[in-house]
Amino acid sequence: MRRGILLVLSIVTIGLMVGCNDDLGPTGIKTKEPEEDTVTNTEYTIPTYADDYSSISAWSDREEWNLANVHDPSVVFDGDYYYMYATNASYGNAHVGHGHFHGRRSRDLVNWSYIGASMPETPSWVKDSLNNIRAGLGLDPIANPQYGHWAPVVRKVGNVYRMYYCIIIDNFIGNGQPNSEANFDNTWTERAFIGMMETSDLSSNDWEDKGMVVCSVSDLGKDWSRSSYCCDWSGYFKYNAIDPSYVVTPEGEHWMFYGSWHSGIAAIQINPETGLPLNDFDINDEESWGTPIYTRTDGSRWQASEGPEIMYNAETGYYYLFMAYDELSVAYNTRVARSENVTGPYKSFNGSTVTDGGDIYPIVTHPYKFNNHSGWVGFSHNALFQQEETGDWFYASQARLPANTGANAFSNAIMMGHVRKMRWTEDGWPLVMPERYTGAPEETLEDDDFVGEWEMITLRYQYQTQQISVALTLGGDNQASGALTGEWSFDSSNNVLTIGDTKLYVEREVDWEAEPRVLTLIFAGLNSTGESIWGKKSN
Repeated sequence: MRRGILLVLSIVTIGLMVGCNDDLGPTGIKTKEPEEDTVTNTEYTIPTYADDYSSISAWSDREEWNLANVHDPSVVFDGDYYYMYATNASYGNAHVGHGHFHGRRSRDLVNWSYIGASMPETPSWVKDSLNNIRAGLGLDPIANPQYGHWAPVVRKVGNVYRMYYCIIIDNFIGNGQPNSEANFDNTWTERAFIGMMETSDLSSNDWEDKGMVVCSVSDLGKDWSRSSYCCDWSGYFKYNAIDPSYVVTPEGEHWMFYGSWHSGIAAIQINPETGLPLNDFDINDEESWGTPIYTRTDGSRWQASEGPEIMYNAETGYYYLFMAYDELSVAYNTRVARSENVTGPYKSFNGSTVTDGGDIYPIVTHPYKFNNHSGWVGFSHNALFQQEETGDWFYASQARLPANTGANAFSNAIMMGHVRKMRWTEDGWPLVMPERYTGAPEETLEDDDFVGEWEMITLRYQYQTQQISVALTLGGDNQASGALTGEWSFDSSNNVLTIGDTKLYVEREVDWEAEPRVLTLIFAGLNSTGESIWGKKSN
């Protein structure tokens, strides 16, 4: 499942890797305080950093990265800063050799300072646990496992911050050799592990590892055979120990969700005191593996759904399960289901239960393209968080540039972190805004502000296809033509634009595709089938 990105990123390593600077501590934190941290209460300015960061992609340029080289982010607030942690993936493999789960922080969700890796090296328990399990199965130990470090989630629990992280083992089960076609021995690759570490001070970036939480599990015993390297998608593991997410219920129960890609998602209850499973986790006891939450295709062990993000909205009374669909380089798109109970049943937009199989709607992000820009693909695996001061909700994920952007054959490996504001429909479904958040100053809007030409995109699902914008005109006579038709009106008290029967939730934001970038109006809504509708007023 992750192999595609590793191959893409390794190709662009040549000519981009540089040595480590001398001013880094053991975790990769710069001893010099980042400039952004000293700036407060600045006036609003439109961001000018480039979406194509290839010219500053090297390790030596990390002070200039802002949200460059972000993948699978998780965001937490400590009272002063928002901290973001992410997967190791980076353009040109710039992170390689510099620790794992790289972090950055921001006061305003717009300007981010790189703070270094939160894990200097892979903890020894991973190799020990792997080889103990292999010994129990009659397999030889693996002396030098090939590790991948993926998808952390960070939450504040009491007075500590906990990071749940995943480490994959990219060696074949049978011969223990690194994953390659030349080494293929007709077995699947080894299991993954989810571990946990804690800190009481995010600014220190000093974490104490607490060991294993869960690992990948299989109900197939020693039948780990795979018929072919390229074309057998039957899968050995039932639950894959990657992509953890975490939620605390109003009643005080703590739950971790995990299990991407193979048979689906499971939820396991966590002891809030230790951060480890409330009941003993045993690879030989299926009941200890957790409660089944979601599967995209019933009976499949190789399904394109991953990256669960679970959150509770007290205003709507629902738990929301966000999922990333399809391969991550181009087709990645985000879906959401909801439930009144943390363990389900989770239901799609049409009310159907998806615990035992089914595609989720609404679609909240999808590859897309407004005019005057390459657009974005690979746009999913999100974090959700709420701004403490305002109560506003935000969606953060990576998005990638399409292949051959700017005549760069490797541009699809350029991963930019996106932070976007979310709104909620009257029916309690989340909407992600069509432009990135910049903290634009609010203004009272009137009907005249909407008159003119717009671009509109319907996020209709098409595999590996960018949805492109079409024209929408809002006339001074309150009639709409083009992408939507009918009478339009604006509710200024709720910032809701209605065109015909379609409600569209309005924000003032930056037109990131304009040159130079300028402020404009944007909207997001849902159509009757659960596809997001995005709009932007033309400039």
